[in-house]
Amino acid sequence: MATREALLGRKIGMGRIFDQRGEVVPVTVIEAGPCYVVQIKTADKDGYNAIQLGFGVAKHVNKPQRGHLKGIGDLRYLKEVRTDDVERYQVGQVLDASLFKVGDLVDVIGTSKGRGFAGVVKRHGFAGGPATRGQSDRQRHPGSIGASNIPGWVRKGLRMGGHMGSAQVTVQNLKVLMVDPERNLLVVTGGVPGAARGVLFVRKARKQ
Repeated sequence: MATREALLGRKIGMGRIFDQRGEVVPVTVIEAGPCYVVQIKTADKDGYNAIQLGFGVAKHVNKPQRGHLKGIGDLRYLKEVRTDDVERYQVGQVLDASLFKVGDLVDVIGTSKGRGFAGVVKRHGFAGGPATRGQSDRQRHPGSIGASNIPGWVRKGLRMGGHMGSAQVTVQNLKVLMVDPERNLLVVTGGVPGAARGVLFVRKARKQ
C-alpha cells in the first residue's frame, strides 16, 4: 500500500473561473484542513498501518475523547487514513492544503443532500403512467411491481419510492486548479457532494 495523502475539510461553495482558452470552468472551493495527526497505528501493535486525522473544533468533548485528544485540542471530526510509511508522521503534526499541488487529481467523498421521501419519478427517473385516457391518480406511480403467481413476491432490489439522498458519495478524478496554503483552500473542477459547510474527505485519486 502506498502513501495515501488525504485531508478532511469543508465545502465552501461553487463558482466558476476562466481557463487559458477563455472557456468557463465550473469549480468548487474547499477548505482543506488544517488537520492534526491524532493517532498513529502500526502493523506490530494494531495489525495495520494508518494515521488518524482530526479536523474542526468541537463544542463538547466527553472525558474519553478528551483523553484521546490530549495535547492536541478539541477536534470534532476524526478519520483514519491507511498508509505504509507511518514513520513520516508524528502525533500532533499539522497537515494543510500544501499536501496537494496544482494539476493533481483528487477523489472527494461527502454526504449528499437529503431529499426526504421521494417517489420513483424523482428518485429513479421513471416516466410514470399516461396522462390521458381516463387516468386519474396513477400519473406518477411505478406501475406493476411483480407478478401475482410466479414468483409471487416482489424481487429484492426493485426500484421503488423511498428515502433519497443523505448517502456517502464519491466523486473521482477532480483536477486541482488552485491551492492556497495560507488560507487552506483548494479549488477543484466540477461539483462535490453535499451542501455548503458540509464535511468532505479529499484524497489523492486512486484510479488516475
